[in-house]
Amino acid sequence: MRAALRCGLGALAAGAMLSAAAADAQVLHRLDGTTLSAAEAQRVADRELDANHVTGAEIAVLNGGKVVWTYAHGLRHRADATVAGDVNQPMTPETNTWAGSITKSVFATYVMQLAEQKKLELDVPVAKQLPKPLNEYEAYRESASELVKDPQWQRVTSRMLLAHAGGFSNLMLFTEQDKKLHLHSKPGTEFRYSGDGMNVVQFLVEQQQGKPLDVLMQEAIFGPLGMSQTSEIWQKRFSENQADRFDKDEKFHARTQRFPARASGNMSTSAVDMGKFLEALLAGRIVSRKTADRMFTPYLRITSVHEFPVAGDAAEGDEAKRVGLAYGMGWGLLTRTRYGPAFFKEGHGDGAQNYLICFRRSGDCMVILTNSDNGELAFRPLLEQILGDTETPWEWEGYTPEAIARARASGS
Repeated sequence: MRAALRCGLGALAAGAMLSAAAADAQVLHRLDGTTLSAAEAQRVADRELDANHVTGAEIAVLNGGKVVWTYAHGLRHRADATVAGDVNQPMTPETNTWAGSITKSVFATYVMQLAEQKKLELDVPVAKQLPKPLNEYEAYRESASELVKDPQWQRVTSRMLLAHAGGFSNLMLFTEQDKKLHLHSKPGTEFRYSGDGMNVVQFLVEQQQGKPLDVLMQEAIFGPLGMSQTSEIWQKRFSENQADRFDKDEKFHARTQRFPARASGNMSTSAVDMGKFLEALLAGRIVSRKTADRMFTPYLRITSVHEFPVAGDAAEGDEAKRVGLAYGMGWGLLTRTRYGPAFFKEGHGDGAQNYLICFRRSGDCMVILTNSDNGELAFRPLLEQILGDTETPWEWEGYTPEAIARARASGS
């Protein structure tokens, strides 16, 4: 027995040494042409995530359009001392994690697929594609009662809404006094981030396709790409490897089980699955490269200091000008960087802070998913040290310590 145990421990030790050696041999390429080993990347990730008290995180890095490294840090579940037998559970690169607003970009990619297949018109106003006025549908009976009276509503297209240029505010239940949809700018003229706009496009798609969004995206994207840990709604199968969410003090906040499907932010996924998605997108396997070019063509240039303006903002921001900040169809764009054009998306919610960016010329990308209200504190050091991304507009995104402190003070 003791001999067998010694043999087993020896095998484990040998396996650990082989794993460490493999990590040292594995090379990641930064945007500037320098390299680092997977072991070095792991050390950076552990140091920065620990320093910023991020409970759990998943990371995927792509080089040349292919996933070259995935890693997980910390916990997906923290043991509750009051529950008998409860134990800590580690985060893995395949842990199902709430993606937040990254949902918007994945949804927009699906919409572009529909447009490519001639199943949806991006430039015909939404009101003209629906058989009856929006407020005559039960889902919008109350919230669209004032919107349909506005003549500008007749001009709003899916393309505008995907580019956050439809004129809606974000989260009408919290930002509109009467909790109803209103247009705050002339459609197509101003960047105004809006999840409500994405949900209107979702409603149009569901009416035209005759199925709920979770079924449509499973059939069109998640299933074909083998994204087994991804869905627009919670699935029972996720319970085996699902991330709880934690606040800034690393205390339990919630367990994500979101229903129904919402294009604005209900998707949950994993770093491995988002790696599969980005590989397929860059290879032209979700939409053609021609359609991808259209998706990543700026609809509006952005000049603001912050994505969500705060009191005292200047008319124009230096960051936005430096990187050629813009928005395409569901994706933020950097059109003028030293490494060529890039597309990006953030996802922010209670106990879920996420980010991804891809530089199209090199196919170099990074995905960061966290189950922590502290996740955004780690984004800049992780992106700079592992990917070599010095282009992300950190202040505009709200990823500086000062911006995060300001957001926490305002309760957003």
